[in-house]
Order: sequence, then structure tokens, then C-alpha cells
Amino acid sequence: MSTETTQNKLKAGLVGFGMIVDETYRPFFESVHETGLYQRATGPIEVSLDAVATRTGSRAEKYLEERGEKVGGFESYAGDNAIEEMAAAGLNFACVASPDDRHFDSCKKLLEAGTHLIVEKPSVLKLQELDELVALAEKNNVTAKVVYHKLFDPDHKKLRTLVYDDVLQHVNNGYCSLLEPKAISGKQFAQWITGRNPGTYVAVHYIKLIDFTFGGKLKTLTASGQRGLVGDKDGPTWDSCQLRMVYEYESGREAAFDIHTSWVTPDNFPGYVEQEVQFRFDNGLWNGHSRKRGVECTVEDKTPFEIKNSMNNHFNGTFVEPWNERSQRGYGIEVIEQFAREVAQIEFGGPESERQQRLEQIRSLSYNDLSADRQTVATVQALEAILEKHAQGEPDCVVRVNDDKGGLVLYRPGSTEAEVLYEGTV
Repeated sequence: MSTETTQNKLKAGLVGFGMIVDETYRPFFESVHETGLYQRATGPIEVSLDAVATRTGSRAEKYLEERGEKVGGFESYAGDNAIEEMAAAGLNFACVASPDDRHFDSCKKLLEAGTHLIVEKPSVLKLQELDELVALAEKNNVTAKVVYHKLFDPDHKKLRTLVYDDVLQHVNNGYCSLLEPKAISGKQFAQWITGRNPGTYVAVHYIKLIDFTFGGKLKTLTASGQRGLVGDKDGPTWDSCQLRMVYEYESGREAAFDIHTSWVTPDNFPGYVEQEVQFRFDNGLWNGHSRKRGVECTVEDKTPFEIKNSMNNHFNGTFVEPWNERSQRGYGIEVIEQFAREVAQIEFGGPESERQQRLEQIRSLSYNDLSADRQTVATVQALEAILEKHAQGEPDCVVRVNDDKGGLVLYRPGSTEAEVLYEGTV
């Protein structure tokens, strides 16, 4: 009697091959190439990285040469038509991990090709772009998701659990801080950050955390920032920024959230990043700090540069397991694995006649679906518009959400004129 079985397979593509790929996507694809995925509804699933699209191809081809066997090899596409070539390769899903101002074009081409999609945060920079991508995903019967790995952080999951279970009741206000080292703006993203700000790149993690965990309706956005280290003191490139969001809840009460971000923390800072959150509730207080929850380590001639004194082993860590197998794991990798499981559920979780029902079920997951990213993208769009006006000599602008004049409306101090950033309802 034959024991052969046909194993379902997902073919994947990857846009970009930078720092975040090395930390999360590379270890995911290496691990899943070796072990596959399994769910009761789908059975064993083989996942292969079949294509990588980058601007120059240099990093992808170096990886192929040095350790490409870890993922079984892939086709490296480079140059102006790399995305189109990759999109035509018959992929089941693709991951977009390029700088955020390039997300929209890549996502659009992949969704047009009928490819399931997951994109790094922020998904896009404008609600107009979000509308187009959500419509494309619906038209082509695929799912479009966003990587919000901080929602997988055990501390943040516990926070949401206490809110979800009504143990912590009605958030009053909150403060978040996320400070990146100078190497982020000065090395890894030096060719990308001109005219940009760390809030869009960094604050979006906490914007989504607040939006997803507490719910509510976004009402008002203000922001300010500092310049002069990464770029000119009067230019459009920001060292740090401070964002305030005001939400209204069903009770009619409001809460204000302040998010401070920077990418000019000294490189010899003892932790990879400095992350802190504080939330006050009617009946309690939540304080979280990424470094204080972890370990402290000092190694002569290695810390704090090659190895950090304070390391976040929850996000991403390399380990020798108790059974002496080397692994790399953490919530930064888990979020990508979960997306692959969601795609597998859509494609192989039951009969083809019920695929649409499975697709709708996966789309309803508001923690990562593109359609649930509206208030987050609205905040990003408002932040960028406010800082742009600030750089032009008009600081202290305010953006109102779902104003009488439009969905996102910018007001200048001392002026009765309003600038509509987005006409539709947020």
C-alpha cells in the first residue's frame, strides 16, 4: 500500500533585504524551510521563499552565495522592474520590508497580481493609498495585512488581556517613548531618512497598540519635533518628534496619548532601543519598560556595541536549545509565522467552495488587517503634514478627524482657512 501524500505548498516572495529581514524574515524562512507549518485544518504545509526583489540585488545575492541552501534558494530580482518580475512569478504571498515611502507601489503591484500580502509598518503614508490597496485586495480575493509585531510582545498582550477582560477599566491617558540609536538614522537608513521623521517609522507601533487595545474614535492630532543632528536645523529631516493623539470613547469621555520618538540616541546606549509605556485607568496604572524587564550582561571588549548590555530576548534572540539545536525565535518572527498560517488557512483549510468564508474570517482580524489600519494611517498622514508645515515655518498646526470639512482637516494657528488632507470619513 502506498504511503505517499501530497503536501500543500505556499510560494513566498520578499521585497527588501535590509536590517529587519535579517532579524525576522530570514530566520522565519530558514526555520519554516526546515520544519514546515502544521495546523489540524490544513495538515502539513511546505513554505518556500521563491523570490526576492531589491533595488541592487547585492545583499540578496550575497546571502544566496553564503547560505542560500538554508531556504532552498530563490530567484533574485533587481532593478526598476524587480517588483513586476517578482509579482509575475506565481507567488501565494509576499512580504514587503522596504522603506515605508516605497510600500504603496510594491503593495499595489503585488495585490494586482492576486498575491496575499503582508507589509511592514506603517502600511502606507496616506488614507488615499490605503483605500486603493483595500479595494484591490477585495477585488482580487486576497488578504492584505500589516506587521505589528509589538502586539505579540507578551507584555502588550497582557495589557490588552486586562483591558479586554475589564480588569483595567477606561483608559484616561497614556505616554509612550521609543528611542532608536544613531546607527538607525546615520547608517542603516541614511539614504532613506532625508525629509523623514522617526515618528512615522517608530511611533506607529504604539499608535496601533493604543488604537487596537483601547478602541475609541480618533479626534485630534498635534505634533512637534527637533532638528539639527540628522539634517539641517531648518530642514525637513527630524531627529525626534512628539505626537499627541486624542481619542473619544463610547462613554463620551476623552483620553490623550503622547508618543515621543527619536533616532539619535547614542550608539553606546546599553540597550538596542529604549521603550517605555505608561497608561492610567479609572481603577489602575500600567507601567512597562523594555530594558527593566530584561537581563543585564557585560562582556569585556564586546558590550555595549557588538553585544548590548540590555537585550530584548523576547523580540528576537539566537539560542542553543536544551537539546543543543541552534534556533532564532521571538515575537518579531512569530508575527510572520502567524500570517503564513492565516494564508494557509485560506488556501488549504477546507474545500474550495468555502474559501470565501475563510478569507472573510481572516480579513476580520483587526489586529493586522489593512482595512483596520485606518486610524493608524490617519495619524501617520496627519503627523507628516503637521511636521511638513512646521518645516515650512508654520508650527503648531492641528489636524481634526472627521471634521465638518472632511475626514482629516489641518488648521493653522491664527488662520481661518482649512486644508483638507482626506475628504472621506476616517
